[in-house]
Amino acid sequence: MAEQITSQRRIVLVTGPSGAGRSTAIHVLEDLGFEAIDNLPMGLLSRLLDGPEPARPMALGIDARNREFSTIGFIELAEKLGRMEQVDLTVLYLDCSNEVLLRRFSETRRRHPVASGASPETGILQEKELLQPIREIADTLIDTSVLNIHQLREEVERWFAPQSGRHLAVSIESFSYKRGLPRGLDMVFDCRFLANPYWRPELRSEDGRNPDVAAYVQSDANYDPFFDRVVDLLKVLLPGFRAEGKAHLSVAFGCTGGQHRSVSVAEAVAKALAEGGQQVAIRHREMERRSLNVRPD
Repeated sequence: MAEQITSQRRIVLVTGPSGAGRSTAIHVLEDLGFEAIDNLPMGLLSRLLDGPEPARPMALGIDARNREFSTIGFIELAEKLGRMEQVDLTVLYLDCSNEVLLRRFSETRRRHPVASGASPETGILQEKELLQPIREIADTLIDTSVLNIHQLREEVERWFAPQSGRHLAVSIESFSYKRGLPRGLDMVFDCRFLANPYWRPELRSEDGRNPDVAAYVQSDANYDPFFDRVVDLLKVLLPGFRAEGKAHLSVAFGCTGGQHRSVSVAEAVAKALAEGGQQVAIRHREMERRSLNVRPD
């Protein structure tokens, strides 16, 4: 307890009426590197702060749906955190006009979580009245009435990542067409037209991470034009996706067995992007599943 404070924890409390974009804002903060916890019971926050100091800033979503929620409790919590020298606190309030909130609930056909079976109009008015005192103490207020999801992302980034800008993580994956396409892909490239190392007995048991396998795949006359165009395409698309507010791009390369060609190409593309400064993660699906029985590529 007597330990001298050398740095501050940055904590953003995110709240606002249902449908105003609170969850979207939390997702954006998470993409910006915050440790995000949504719909956090207020009674758990003290235990969370008493635990080990987090390595990242924290974004905590607190809203009126929580059974422990109270306006007075939220304000007292914000005041307590604001007095703590080791905490850099921001209360972010997402607001929206009643008319737009009503339209959003009508489009999704969801019940208002505060309405308890009443009309959405009643729920909106009750929640707005409940949250008004919190709105008045908020450090940052974002009105989402005229913002689409991309504009809201830009607004949150403007407030909370003015120096670092937008982040875009790229995942590169190899797979076997025999097992079907992986889920959640943005782009897929078929490598089955390339020279197949499976037909070389000395390479059959290896995979595309082996230098000899990679060299064999790259010896195909079609490899260089294919590889160059894929990398050039991604280098053109990545700034556009980043500007659009996309946080993650998943690119996959497939071949017959997911062992040789797709693995080799995925490794080479990931390396080219990483050398250009892009954040890249790589996964070889079939290598993770691989047993002692080698499946033909």
